[in-house]
Amino acid sequence: MGDWQTFGVIAALLVCLAGCSGSSTESPSGAVVVYTSVDDVFSRPICERFQEETGIRVQLVPDTEETKSTGLVNRLIAEKGRPQADVFWSGDPVRAAILKSKGVSAPYRSTEAEKLPPQFSDPEGHWTGFSSRARVLIYNTSLVPAGQEPKSVRDLLDARFKAKVCIANPLFGTTSMHAAALFESLGDAEAKRFFEGLIANGGKILSSNGEVRRRVANGEYAVGLTDTDDYNVARQDGKPVGAVFPDQEGMGVVLVPNCVVLVANGPNAECGKRFIEYLLQAKTEAALARSEAAQIPLRSDVALPEGFPFPPIAELKAMPVDYAKLGGKLEELSRSFLKEWVDRNSR
Repeated sequence: MGDWQTFGVIAALLVCLAGCSGSSTESPSGAVVVYTSVDDVFSRPICERFQEETGIRVQLVPDTEETKSTGLVNRLIAEKGRPQADVFWSGDPVRAAILKSKGVSAPYRSTEAEKLPPQFSDPEGHWTGFSSRARVLIYNTSLVPAGQEPKSVRDLLDARFKAKVCIANPLFGTTSMHAAALFESLGDAEAKRFFEGLIANGGKILSSNGEVRRRVANGEYAVGLTDTDDYNVARQDGKPVGAVFPDQEGMGVVLVPNCVVLVANGPNAECGKRFIEYLLQAKTEAALARSEAAQIPLRSDVALPEGFPFPPIAELKAMPVDYAKLGGKLEELSRSFLKEWVDRNSR
C-alpha cells in the first residue's frame, strides 16, 4: 500500500472515531445525553442495549412522575442558549411540538422513519413518533359489574360513578395531552362542561397516572383515566382491573406515541443521530411491546408478542388530532382554564 493510500485509510478511521465526539466539555467524547420523560424501567434497558451495541455511552436524565414531560421541557427551553442534551425522548408528541415552536429542536430525517406512519411525526422532521400507548378507562372489576363498564369518557359524568372517578393532574404528562385533545375535538364550551361535570360528579384529581392506577386497583375508586402501560402493570400484578379504549363508536381513543427529538446545537449531535436511528428500529418497538409497558408498535413489520393485551394499532379507532396544534392548545390551557380548574379543585 502506498503512502497516500495509507494516509487515506488512517484519515477515514479518524473521521469514524471522531464521528461521535463533541467539542463541549459538558458531554464526554463518545457519549450521548438523553433527556427522557419515559419511565426509567422502560427507557433504561433500551439505552443500555444501545450502549452495548455501539460503545457510545448514554447519560440518561429522567423526569419525575409528578411533572412528567413538563419538567424536562421547561429545562430544555431554559437551556436553549447553551444546550446540555443531545436528544429528548418524549413520552408524547405534544411536548416535541412545543419544543419545535420554541426553536429548541433541530430537523433530522432518519432513514428508519420511512417505515413509520407519517401522521405520528413532524412533516419537517423535528420529531418522529414510534411505539404508542393509548389513553384508557381503567376500572375495578370488583366495583363495576359486567356490562356496566364505561364506554366513553363522558361516562365519567354518569351518576352510577358518582364520587368513584379519578384522573391525574391535567397540567402534566399524558393527561395534559388528553385534555388538549378533548378541547380540540369537543370544542372549548363542551370540554369545559366535561371538566366541570367531572368535579360535580365527585371526581378527584390525583398526582399522576400511576396514582390513578394504584387507587383504582386497590378499590378506592371504581374508574379512572390513565395509560395502557399503567393498566398493564396492574393487570400483571394480578389486580382486579379491566380497561376500555374509550369512544370507539364516537370521537375515538387518544393515541400517545413515543417521540424522539434532536436538540438543536446539542453538545454531541452525531451521537444523538446515532441514538435516534437506533431508537426507531423495529427491534426497539418489539422490545417495548414485550416489556411491562406493552406499547403498541406503529411499524407494520413488528409482530405483536404472544399474549399481548391490546389490539394492533390498525384495529383501534383513533381520535384524529394534529399534535402540533395540541402543543399550542396545551400551552394556552395551562395558563388559563386548566390551571384555574386544578387550583380550584385540588384543594
